Amino acid sequence: MSQLVPPHGGGDLKPLLLEGSALSDAQAKAKTLEQVRMTSRETCDLIMLGIGAFTPLDGFMNQADWEGVCRNNKLASGVFWPIPVTLSASQEQADSLSIGQEVALIDDESDEIMGILKVEDKYVIDRDLECQAVFGTTDDEHPGVQKVKAQAAVNIGGSVQAISEGEFPTKYPKIYKRPAETRAMFEEKKWRDVAAFQTRNPMHRSHEFLAKIAIEVLDGVLIHQILGKLKPGDIPAEVRAEAIDKLTELYFADDTVIQAGYPMEMRYAGPKEALLHAVFRQNYGCSHLIVGRDHAGVGDYYGAFDAQDIFDDVSVDELQTRPLKIDWTFFCYKCGGMASMKTCPHDAEDRLLLSGTKLRKTLSEGGEPPAEFSRPEVVKILQKYYAGLRDDEKVEVKLHKAATGE
Repeated sequence: MSQLVPPHGGGDLKPLLLEGSALSDAQAKAKTLEQVRMTSRETCDLIMLGIGAFTPLDGFMNQADWEGVCRNNKLASGVFWPIPVTLSASQEQADSLSIGQEVALIDDESDEIMGILKVEDKYVIDRDLECQAVFGTTDDEHPGVQKVKAQAAVNIGGSVQAISEGEFPTKYPKIYKRPAETRAMFEEKKWRDVAAFQTRNPMHRSHEFLAKIAIEVLDGVLIHQILGKLKPGDIPAEVRAEAIDKLTELYFADDTVIQAGYPMEMRYAGPKEALLHAVFRQNYGCSHLIVGRDHAGVGDYYGAFDAQDIFDDVSVDELQTRPLKIDWTFFCYKCGGMASMKTCPHDAEDRLLLSGTKLRKTLSEGGEPPAEFSRPEVVKILQKYYAGLRDDEKVEVKLHKAATGE
């Protein structure tokens, strides 16, 4: 019997991706159905449903689930869930669809057929309600708010059959992992208590320090990087993966770290997104989520540790994957190494504060990061990447409004 934390909702993993003859039959059927086109975020969410990462969801949310999530973080069934997972369509298309009808789900960028949805509900949402509930703001400058307000007019709820994982398995063959696969890896290593480390950046010394704190008290760490659509200035996943591989090879003990990637886009929802990260990490088999400063935040919308505090209002019965809360970390010259606000007694001028944003800015400008900022082998990989970019590909990193949560 598995010693790992159980999938979210108390049952088994619920992957919705078809296989074998069922897959080939669905692929043929999908070609005959009316099409609903999906944004990149919706496509990523469908793939998360397909691989079981969004267990126990069986599709895109109906109105009762959407409203329950927005108002009290619960599905209509009573299961804890912090952020809506929805599919939208134009009013004209929604009017043409009938309850019980099956439609083909098409990725709007690749034109690939990704799945089949059985229409079970059609409803118009209160966008301000969703934005306030998820992002804590209705400010149009917030990137998550912008996406919700740009959605098509009507949400289409219903169960889905996923028939593709898009380009992720072939583009990232070494790190793209499904929840069943990471669980099997943990079982093989005889890990029971595992922390997930969320990242969309190469790891600098502060990230390394966070992961090693977790290794000291748990069996291992899943370095889990996001593979969904990037924002301008972000470093591609394959470069991040190379840098992380080199870091773990040279600076981590054997059999303490697994690197993997998952096919989702950031919402930049700060505290609520930290909860969602914990929900699907539970499905991946992780008992803990490392939550540091400004997890999944953006700009100045959230307090530095709001994403830690929000877990205090969520019981272990609602969400079994718990936060590993770690204070602000930095290199202290007087301490002679990495430290945190809880361990270092020295003044600000003795500390080198680290962030992925600062690292990207330094590298994009051709600068040399301090040795205390990032391991030299990691810097070499990143410098090679930036040296190969054209000038018009070197996006200026704006420190004040750049997404943090790194």
